[in-house]
Amino acid sequence: MGAIVTEAIKIDVWSDIACPWCYIGKRNLEKGLAAAAGDEDAPQVEVTFHSYELSPDTPVDFEGTSEDFLAQHKGISREQAREMNQRVSQIAEQAGLHYRFDLVHHTNTVKAHELIHFAKEHGKQVEMTERLMSAYFVEGGHVGRIDDLVGLASEVGLDGDAARAVLESDHYLPAVRQDQAQARAYGINGVPFFVIDGKYGVSGAQPPEAFAQVARQVWSERRAAEAATEG
Repeated sequence: MGAIVTEAIKIDVWSDIACPWCYIGKRNLEKGLAAAAGDEDAPQVEVTFHSYELSPDTPVDFEGTSEDFLAQHKGISREQAREMNQRVSQIAEQAGLHYRFDLVHHTNTVKAHELIHFAKEHGKQVEMTERLMSAYFVEGGHVGRIDDLVGLASEVGLDGDAARAVLESDHYLPAVRQDQAQARAYGINGVPFFVIDGKYGVSGAQPPEAFAQVARQVWSERRAAEAATEG
C-alpha cells in the first residue's frame, strides 16, 4: 500500500487591505505555517484571502491624516488616535513590519479587493495581497485609484491592461460582495478572521505559535480519521 495522501487544510482569511491587524495577522500566519512546515509530517495548507471592507464609506481620496481618519471613524481625539497608531506600530515591528502611519493614504478599498480576485484567477492572490498591504502600510502608496492599482498588479507579474479592464468594468465586484455575504453568514464582524476547514474560527492577529498549533492539530485529526478509515 502507498502512503495516504491527505487533502490540504484550507485556511480562509477575511481581511481588509486598510486593516493594520490584518497585515500583522497575515505575517504571523505565514511564520506559524513556516514553523509547522519543518515537521516530519508537515501539514499541507492552502490559504485563500477573502474580501472585507472595514470602512466602505471612505472616499477614494480621503483628505487628512491617519489620525484624522481614526478620530472621525471611531469618535476619539487625535491624541488617542496617535496613541492607537503607536501601539499597533510597535506590534507590527515585532512581526517584522515597519508601519508608516505618517505616510498612509486612507482610501476606499473595494477596487483593491476586486484586484485581489483578479489576481486569484491568475494564481497570484497571495502575492497581490502582500503587495497591496506593503504599499499601503509601509510605502505610503495609494491603493484606491485604478492607475495605482494597475501599477501594483504589473509589479507582481499580472497583465496591466487586463487588470485595468476588469477594474473599470467592476467585473469582480460580485465576487467581493459574495465574500462579504459569506462573512455575514459566519457572523464575522471584525478582521482578521481565519476559518480553518470551514469549521474552526480564529479571530484576530494571533501569534505565529497559535497558527502553527492549529495547523498541526487539524492535520493530526485528518491523519487519525484517515487511519481509522483505512483500518
